[in-house]
Amino acid sequence: MAADPLTPAVSDRICKHMNDDHAAAVLAYARHYGGVEAPQEARMLAVRPEAMQLEVDGRSLEVPFDHTLSDSEDAHRTLVAMLRAMPQG
Repeated sequence: MAADPLTPAVSDRICKHMNDDHAAAVLAYARHYGGVEAPQEARMLAVRPEAMQLEVDGRSLEVPFDHTLSDSEDAHRTLVAMLRAMPQG
């Protein structure tokens, strides 16, 4: 499957998938990368080339990526790598 450009529609698709199927991961991004000590609720609102936009406990939070994302495949690889880089436990 070819990678899609990171358009708003692709961002919406990624966010829906993450919020519906990986809610714990979105909370983990807020805690680890966003510095929110004990987030209760987090939703992914957008994935842009430079950062992901989250809503955490009703507040907006931007989590920058370590590089500019090139496409949907890069977004997937980066989101997975960010999860794997977190301390386990």
